Amino acid sequence: MTHHRRSAVAVTGAGLATAVVLTGATASADTGATPEPAEHTATVERVYDDVWDADQGIAVDGEHIYAVDNSEITRIDRATGEPELQFVGDEDGPVEHLDSGVVVDSRLYAAHSNYPEWPMESSIEVFDTETMEHVDTHSFGIHRGSLTWIDRNDGFWWATFANYDRRRDDARNEPYGETYNTQVVQLDDEFRELQSWTIPKEILDRFEDMSNSGGSWGPDGNLYITGHDLPEAYVLALPEAGSELSWLGTVALEGIEGQGIAWDRSETGEPTMFGISRDNDEVREYSVPVEQIAAPPEPRWDVVGPEDFVR
Repeated sequence: MTHHRRSAVAVTGAGLATAVVLTGATASADTGATPEPAEHTATVERVYDDVWDADQGIAVDGEHIYAVDNSEITRIDRATGEPELQFVGDEDGPVEHLDSGVVVDSRLYAAHSNYPEWPMESSIEVFDTETMEHVDTHSFGIHRGSLTWIDRNDGFWWATFANYDRRRDDARNEPYGETYNTQVVQLDDEFRELQSWTIPKEILDRFEDMSNSGGSWGPDGNLYITGHDLPEAYVLALPEAGSELSWLGTVALEGIEGQGIAWDRSETGEPTMFGISRDNDEVREYSVPVEQIAAPPEPRWDVVGPEDFVR
């Protein structure tokens, strides 16, 4: 596994440029390893304090942010930072482990699972953003893994079914699905699966015994995902061929510990990304240097005539 050195820069206030700078991969030509993509630094634009539900995920629209905990979602006014409404699930279920979500047409779609119970069950839970009432559900049942995020992009739904190397807390003590089995899935309007892809193993190795927690499509047309603990997002693109997503870059997100992220697509200004710090009960808003992210690689093949056949 490639190791990185981090240097911390102190937060000097909301709206000021602050970041953790990753100095680069230390494994290189001497080990024969493939160089990892370039690393970039996001800028903290605003910090929302005392957000007690900033534990699992985040969603955002033009006027509000939605902090997601296991069975609660708090709607917060973006202008004032004040909490307005909260959905509270019963402690005995059926809403037991919400994760990242997305707001589409005044509906908040949240990933949901029974983590850490076994076998893994997943669903999408839907809330009215005006009232914060639960209004719909879609069950996947026992499926590809544990649903951790859902997003809408380019006319499709997208989601990750996560699996984990962390051991189950039962008599068999086996891995909770094994992290390498994690998949990003494309869904149609009825949440029927169309295609799926794997995440590069070099990224999954950074998650250690956990998995992909957050995901959101950016304004550059790339998919940004996070793990469970590290303050960074990985920029991915659909491949020209095969089933593994292309890793284009890594973005340092100072002050978070992985978990859910969400791009603001409200078109009220320059697109920004939101993340959470469960350790500090914070929501953080970032500007991301999307113009610095590398373009997807060119296809690595050719078509030749008889004189150039490979035999």
